[in-house]
Amino acid sequence: MHIETERKFLVKDSSYKAAAIKSYHICQGYIAHDSGNSVRVRIRDKQGFLTIKGPSADGVSRQEWEREIPLEDARELFLLCKPGSIDKIRWIVPAGPVRYFEVDEFFGENEGLVMAEIELSQPDEPFERPSWLGQEVTGDRRYYNAQLCQHPFKSWK
Repeated sequence: MHIETERKFLVKDSSYKAAAIKSYHICQGYIAHDSGNSVRVRIRDKQGFLTIKGPSADGVSRQEWEREIPLEDARELFLLCKPGSIDKIRWIVPAGPVRYFEVDEFFGENEGLVMAEIELSQPDEPFERPSWLGQEVTGDRRYYNAQLCQHPFKSWK
């Protein structure tokens, strides 16, 4: 298990797409989400994944365990998921020589939301900030994928 340290930002425009080196279609749902802990099943293109995340004390870092599972198992696990799901395209965009932004363009009930995440070694690690990067929303629970399943972006006032 490792500690995931990431910061999240809103995205101002679609110019990140020109810099992207690849993209994936992702569908995900949550089998459990309680007290900051979550169990997630994800299908990324034609691969299945099971992820368990612990709570975040600072809104930036949390324990994460993830394993690839057979695609058919992932499809079956979706039957156990709570109502609501995430449908998005993830764009991989270089952020300097060793870092990458994962830019998520959401569809369905979260259409209109575009967020960028960058995984860091420590919360205050410096990184390049492209012009398309907007307001930081790290630690704002509304922007957690598990929350977006329960309270989709389109329902916000």
